[in-house]
Amino acid sequence: MRQFSVGIIGATGMVGQRFATLLENHPWFHVTALAASARSAGKTYEEAVGDHWLIKAPMPESMKSMVIFNAEKDVEKVTDLVDFVFCAVNMPKDATKALEELYAKQECPVISNNSANRLVPDVPMIIPEINADHAEIIPVQRKRLGTKRGFIAVKSNCSLQSYVPAIQPLMDLHVTKVLACTYQAISGAGKTFETFPQILDNVIPYIGGEEGKSENEPMKIWGHIENGQIVNAVEPNITSQCLRVPVSDGHTAAVFATFEKPVSMEEIIERWESYKGAPQELKLPSAPKQFLHYFHQEDRPQTRLDRNLENGMAVSIGRLRPDSQYTIKFVCLSHNTLRGAAGGAVLLAELLAAKGYLD
Repeated sequence: MRQFSVGIIGATGMVGQRFATLLENHPWFHVTALAASARSAGKTYEEAVGDHWLIKAPMPESMKSMVIFNAEKDVEKVTDLVDFVFCAVNMPKDATKALEELYAKQECPVISNNSANRLVPDVPMIIPEINADHAEIIPVQRKRLGTKRGFIAVKSNCSLQSYVPAIQPLMDLHVTKVLACTYQAISGAGKTFETFPQILDNVIPYIGGEEGKSENEPMKIWGHIENGQIVNAVEPNITSQCLRVPVSDGHTAAVFATFEKPVSMEEIIERWESYKGAPQELKLPSAPKQFLHYFHQEDRPQTRLDRNLENGMAVSIGRLRPDSQYTIKFVCLSHNTLRGAAGGAVLLAELLAAKGYLD
C-alpha cells in the first residue's frame, strides 16, 4: 500500500486530538496538514491546544510545531498538501455540510466524523465490518458533485458502534425489533471530569438528538443501493433511550432483540464469535483480529466488559439470556472515541484505500 498524505480538519478538538495520536505512527497515513477554527489559525498545534490536550497519550512530537490552517478559508492550501482529509469540526450542521462539500469539490476525499452528511442518500455511512459494499455509491456521488476524486464518506454515530455490530451477525435469523438503552460516556460530549463536574454522582437521562440517530442511522447502514441512492432497510424496528453517565470512555448498551422465530443461545454465541467482515478479510492495519468478543458468564461471573479490547477497536458482549421465547437480552460495550469516532474513521479510510477509492 502506498503512503497517503493526510489532513485533520478540526484538529484541536477531542476527536481531532485522537486522530493525531492514532495517525502518529500509522503505516499508510502521514499527517501533513492540520486545520481548525480562525482562533487557532496561524498558531502551532502546541500553541493552539495549550493546556486543553485531552488525550492520555502525549501530543505527537512531529505535529507540535505544525502551523494550523484556517479550516474554512485555507481550503486550497490544505488540499494542495494532502491526498484526503479527516473531518471532525465543531460547527453548525449546515456549515459543516457545506465545508465538507467544499473540500470534496476541491478533489479531496473527506472521511467525516460529523453527522451533517450522514443521511444524504448518495453519501455512504459505513461501519467497515457491516456494509463495506456501500462504498460502491461513491461514483454516483462524484457525478453529483462534479468531481473526479473528491467525495464524502462518513462514519455513524458513536452510540451505534456497540449494539449494531452485535445485531449484525443475527440478521439472518430475522430480527424484527430492537430496544437499545445506551449509557454514554462523557468523552462523547467532548468532556472530561474536570470540564464536566456536574456529571459526578449523576446520570443525565437525555442527550439531544441521540435517540433519533440511534433509531434512524442503523436503517441506512442495513440498507441497499438502488437507482443511485442508498435505500433504508425497513426492519428491524428500533427504539432507544440514550443516557449520559459518569464514565470517561466507552458507550454501553442494554439490548433486547426480538426474532421472528425462537432462537437458541448457542446459535447466537456461535455467530458472534465467528463473525468477520471486510477489515478482517483484508487485514487492515487498524482492524481487530476478532471483531466481537462474547464473555461467557460461567467464565467471568463478575464480568467487566472491556472497552479497550484490541486497541479499543473490538466490541465486547456479555450477560446473554432469554427474555421470552422470541426475545433475547444482552449488554455490549465499545470504546466511543476509538471504535466509535476517530478509530472507526481511520478504519474506514483504510478500507477505502484498500479498495482504491483514495487513489
